[in-house]
Amino acid sequence: MIRSLLVPACLLGALLLSACEKPTVSVNLHGVNYTGETFSYVVMDPVIPDQGSGGELIDPFGAGGTMCCATLPREWRPGIKLTVRTTHWLKARPDGSLPEIKQSHIVEVPKYVDGKPGELWVLRNADGSVSVVSSDLQPDHAQWPGKIKGWPVPSIEYQRERWELFRKHEADGVKSYLSALEQMKENPDKQAREAWEVTKQYYPSDLVGFSGPDDPKYRDSLRKEYEEGLARSRVWLKNIMDEKP
Repeated sequence: MIRSLLVPACLLGALLLSACEKPTVSVNLHGVNYTGETFSYVVMDPVIPDQGSGGELIDPFGAGGTMCCATLPREWRPGIKLTVRTTHWLKARPDGSLPEIKQSHIVEVPKYVDGKPGELWVLRNADGSVSVVSSDLQPDHAQWPGKIKGWPVPSIEYQRERWELFRKHEADGVKSYLSALEQMKENPDKQAREAWEVTKQYYPSDLVGFSGPDDPKYRDSLRKEYEEGLARSRVWLKNIMDEKP
């Protein structure tokens, strides 16, 4: 009699456990940006509409880290939708300000590939639209279920914008060293005193062994520093010029 009661009791326990199981699960959240505009996103919670997850900035043609957490139904069904709020920034205006565009997207969650919810990927597609994928795989995995395969590839335009920043930085370095060497010829007293004061404030240990800005050894050392810096900057600038996209 006791044995006959055990089976129904076990079944009842399983049914109760199933009934108590939450209909939703929390999953990690990622953002991927296939556009040339920086953007941020927030995925609104379907259970608590005023609460959202995400918020990180995603660089152009980049990807974010792992955020916590998005809420997905435990069981997939057709028509699951999420609200994704995004902000992206256009190119800077002449005054340096960045036009800010805020949008709200209603996106449908594709079918869970293996029958269970995976991590949620928020994708800003090349045309500016937003979609999501639920998967524990990354975009470059052979079995990634998303329509867009692989990580973002920077456009030539974006690559050249970034290249120009590095080119300008090294070109400015060359100009600075040339100017410093010219000042050491035209007005060595002024240049040596200014360099001494800056070094004294930030790198005092570099002045050990010198008596002051008028010390001939210090001025020789300063010229050598400028000449070596100029040589390095010219090499770096040439390398950058050779690597233009």
